[in-house]
Amino acid sequence: MTTSKVPTRKKALVKESNRTYNKKPKKDVRGGSVTQYAFMRSPGVSHNFEVGDTVEVYCDHEKSSERVRGWLKGIVVQLDNNKMIAVQFRSNVFLTDGWMVPDRILWYPVTSQHIRPAGTQKKLGSKEILEY
Repeated sequence: MTTSKVPTRKKALVKESNRTYNKKPKKDVRGGSVTQYAFMRSPGVSHNFEVGDTVEVYCDHEKSSERVRGWLKGIVVQLDNNKMIAVQFRSNVFLTDGWMVPDRILWYPVTSQHIRPAGTQKKLGSKEILEY
């Protein structure tokens, strides 16, 4: 039995006046321009919530024994390092994928656009008592 050597191919470097031609040119690591983002509102906290505050949350819930998506009043029951807010409701609430939440508590980021202080909707108007 004879063993034959399999020829291997090696890339040959062609050098001419101190230039290597089989390497790709290096790209500049730094980008030329910085991407700028336009926000409708700043990403900071717009409301300071505390435990016991009444809030409205945009979520899936039961209304007249039907599942609807809309604003529902709830109570802030816990704050987690000013990053997350736990809101508890009196009616059944659902996760986005359809599961009912057994303890009726949903967690939201503080900066979420789906949570607002109660009574801020436009149809309520102002409830000021005018003095005559």
